[in-house]
Amino acid sequence: MFSYRIRRVVVAVMCAAPIGLTASAAQAAPTSPPGPAAGQEARQAAQFWTAQRMADARPLDAARVAPSGPGQSVAAAGRPQGTKFGGTRLVGTFFGSDGPGGTTWHCTGSVIDTKARNIVLTAAHCALKMKSDYIFVPKFVKGAAPDRQPYGIFHIQRIFIDPRYVPDRGSTTTKKAASDLDTAFARVSANQRGQSLQDAVGGGLTFTRPSGYKLRNVTVVGYPSYRHNSAGRAVKCTVPTQQLRGYRQLSMTCGGYYGGVSGSPWITDYKDDARTGHVIGNLGGYNGGGNDASVDYISYGTAFGADAANLLADAVADQAPPADLPPYRGLKGTLPGGAARWRKASLMASGDYTGDLHGDLLVIWSDGAVTLQPGDGRGGFGAEKQLQKANSTWTHARTVTGGTFTGGDRAGLLVRWSDGEVTLYPQPGPSGLGREIRMAPPRSAWKNAVQLAAGPFRDDGGTALLVRRADGSLILYPGVGAGGFGTGTQLLGANGTWTKAALLTGGDFDGTGTGDLLVRWADGTLDTYAGTSAAGLGTRTRLRGPNGLWQQAAVLTAGAFRHDRAGNDLIVRWSDGETTLYADTGTKALGTEYTLVHPGT
Repeated sequence: MFSYRIRRVVVAVMCAAPIGLTASAAQAAPTSPPGPAAGQEARQAAQFWTAQRMADARPLDAARVAPSGPGQSVAAAGRPQGTKFGGTRLVGTFFGSDGPGGTTWHCTGSVIDTKARNIVLTAAHCALKMKSDYIFVPKFVKGAAPDRQPYGIFHIQRIFIDPRYVPDRGSTTTKKAASDLDTAFARVSANQRGQSLQDAVGGGLTFTRPSGYKLRNVTVVGYPSYRHNSAGRAVKCTVPTQQLRGYRQLSMTCGGYYGGVSGSPWITDYKDDARTGHVIGNLGGYNGGGNDASVDYISYGTAFGADAANLLADAVADQAPPADLPPYRGLKGTLPGGAARWRKASLMASGDYTGDLHGDLLVIWSDGAVTLQPGDGRGGFGAEKQLQKANSTWTHARTVTGGTFTGGDRAGLLVRWSDGEVTLYPQPGPSGLGREIRMAPPRSAWKNAVQLAAGPFRDDGGTALLVRRADGSLILYPGVGAGGFGTGTQLLGANGTWTKAALLTGGDFDGTGTGDLLVRWADGTLDTYAGTSAAGLGTRTRLRGPNGLWQQAAVLTAGAFRHDRAGNDLIVRWSDGETTLYADTGTKALGTEYTLVHPGT
């Protein structure tokens, strides 16, 4: 056994049951400067990890083999081959023990740029094996003692793995949908010199969600084990990528990626020994990152999504991932159909349409079909119910909102049609839309009602209707019911500012039980207005400044889709059909992001 004992590694994995902070939120987390004992753990580890012990380490990562048999040499001649080189400062490898007297060379890791300055990326199937005596060595040099390594050694303090990454029995890898979650992060202590990881290497890779699966140039840098790499050098290869069909994973073809390369970063703008770069995934996923034959020239990489972004945020905040994450469904998502289908979701309205006290999602499609997605109260959805087949009538629905307009707990649906008619469906449900009440006739002034947003905007917390008209004016109707709209209160007169309000939704984002308004402006800006009522719009808080991402938010609605029954869970359908849930969104920050429909599906 090892002769030193350092603080036990805490594996931040909880029992499995869509995410808290985003990657950008992780960047903003505070960091503490190294204390007077900084480097003590690394100095203790260096007493054990001599140059000889690191040189004698055996591979613990899954074996990967070169192809053999007739025709393989011809195939190899036209196949890209990885290049061995001296390594780069932002990529390294791990060493640890696998039992009495045994030492291992174990997977690849890379330095991620965060405010914590001590985060390493690797694969979850690698991190599951890591123990309290593991170290990370950036730009590892075989034959050099710890104090001779270019940037020193860093002791692993805590591991962060998505609790839904569940390996197949008897293995640390899986071929199931959960293989998409084969990403892990580690927090490390200072090196022997008392430097934080990023201070030592002088930079870090930027966590980045890929724009797609078919990318022209992605560089994968890893450390093959000594069995196929006697000099202990790194390998790199820059090649196009494709999607591993059926998975949220990238695939590349390049030889030389033997055991030890799991966890390798997939970098889109790689330069030798650069201090920066963008990493979009890590080598891992299906079967630990390789095909069923485990050949050296086929490698898979997890494509970073909201789950990885929130796992990184947990690592930066040094907190365990949430224990109540819904089961991971892979590219099937938690809503039926893929992104190609959901691009046709023209309008959405949230509310409790089933009477089970859970938020449901009612969708009007571009072909006039109307469906109900019953919520399960945990951010997921049950079997879809078709309320209306494709038809020409519902293609004329222009804006909708759901709310308890007629009293009781069941939500009704309010629709403004293209000709200015407004109708109310008091109790749509799984069996159909139910009866229809005309609220305003065709060719009425309601044709100028560009957006409708229902929410608890009344002083007693009851449902009121906020209307944004084409001229930018805002009117609040606190007494909407089967008998009509009642008397409205003008909150704003005609103005140019609010003509640029692209999307509106109402909810309870501040947790007070009163109504709050969320606005997506034409330039991508997001604002909340807390305490919206007949007295005025309330307090404005900016969630996002002008940006290109939120300009792509095509449809949004807020409801009570999670356990707390508060109307603060925001669903967004993006222009490419990806659909996400921001659970527990507040007036000052977006909530945990969950993917309901994956992009590219």
